[in-house]
Amino acid sequence: MGKSQLFEARSQMPVDAEAVFAWHAREGAFQRLTPPWEPVEVAEKQGEGIREGTRVVLRMRVGPVPLQWTARHTRYIPGSLFQDVQESGPFARWVHTHRMWDEAAGGTVLEDDVEYALPVGTLGRVLGGGYARQRLERMFAYRHAVTREDLRRHAAFAGHKPLTVAVSGASGLVGSTLVPFLTTGGHRVRRLVRGQPGAGDIAWAPGQGEMDLIALEGVDAVVHLAGAPIAEGRWTPEYKALIRRSRIDGTRVLCESLARLARPPRVLVSASAIGFYGNRDDEVLTESSSSGDGFLADVTREWEAATAPAEQAGIRVVHLRLGTVLSARGGALAKMLPAFQAGGGGRIGGGQQWMSWVSLEDVIGLIHFALFSEAMRGPVNAVAPNPLRQEEFARELGRVLSRPALFPLPVTAVRTLFGEMGQETLLMSARIRPEVAERQGFTFLHPSLEQALRFTLGKTIEGPRFRHG
Repeated sequence: MGKSQLFEARSQMPVDAEAVFAWHAREGAFQRLTPPWEPVEVAEKQGEGIREGTRVVLRMRVGPVPLQWTARHTRYIPGSLFQDVQESGPFARWVHTHRMWDEAAGGTVLEDDVEYALPVGTLGRVLGGGYARQRLERMFAYRHAVTREDLRRHAAFAGHKPLTVAVSGASGLVGSTLVPFLTTGGHRVRRLVRGQPGAGDIAWAPGQGEMDLIALEGVDAVVHLAGAPIAEGRWTPEYKALIRRSRIDGTRVLCESLARLARPPRVLVSASAIGFYGNRDDEVLTESSSSGDGFLADVTREWEAATAPAEQAGIRVVHLRLGTVLSARGGALAKMLPAFQAGGGGRIGGGQQWMSWVSLEDVIGLIHFALFSEAMRGPVNAVAPNPLRQEEFARELGRVLSRPALFPLPVTAVRTLFGEMGQETLLMSARIRPEVAERQGFTFLHPSLEQALRFTLGKTIEGPRFRHG
């Protein structure tokens, strides 16, 4: 075995050590701490949470190489410390100790200590030492930022009791991030699933107009995110029908079911889209702006109208009009990355169309904010406060990746490749402000595009205090 190296990452947290430890101990912490540029999945787990003796098998990749990592938790001191060690995996040795302690002036110090040794002894240290240090710094900058901001957001509503939240579309980009965010905050999540439900899940079959009302009874809130993807390819007549059906009919079935409950939930946050506004050139748009023209505008109007049964039953309904959600995990940004990383990215069309974007973390934060903010109802633009032209977006993405952005995708190519879908999603201009969110006091974690891109791509400017030894 080669000589062990020491790595330490230390950050201030805004709550006490007990709350920091509880966040790590709850279901979903591993998912929240996994960087979007490092796809990792839990293949097997034996034991409970982070308690001593729990064993986890992970699948991951280093570049094109698939790897399996088996770790076991070896120490567990409630409120202050837990530890895991590698049983098998890419390192010759790996011992990771998580520590947290209260400070006299308030708040908590979170410290991650990693003792590791690279394979192949001295040769591995010489050839791979710098790469390993860079990866550790990148990963723990992300982990500490997520932990800090999650704790801050949950602490803002600490006076409220934990919620039971039903979530549809829980396996999608937004849903799969929202669920662990809620569970690490102490809330209970019940997924709405098609087919045979698992433990705690709620069965629904929107295509058949069916919902398990008994299982749905007693939820405090519903987040409705289900719907067929819009930008997955050309819109054939059959696929356009699926888009309409999955959004409008699914929402109606859900809301009619909620209205029939003996104790309906207090709030429904229902996904919508900025497609509501259509193509509006340079016009500044807010939630009070009129709807536009086009297929997406028509669908979105009917989609929002389908929540009427819930509103009539006295449920507070929030229509979350989602902009272009940015995450390296999926969606528009993930599709752009290969071309930009290869140096072949650039503007789409003329590049003068306005692009209203939002970081995935701010979508999650806004949903959480809407669950508790009684004054928030009706349309809410889920977009960052700084929209920009598509050409500027391409230039900024290239700059963050240290790549040129000189290869445009012409309008004719967009229309030839994608047809109506390309026209309404890639060439549409929508300059949208999040007026309601700002008026209600929501704070964006990533108000600028550079902040959002650096966070999700692991190119952060600021991070914890690091020490190597």
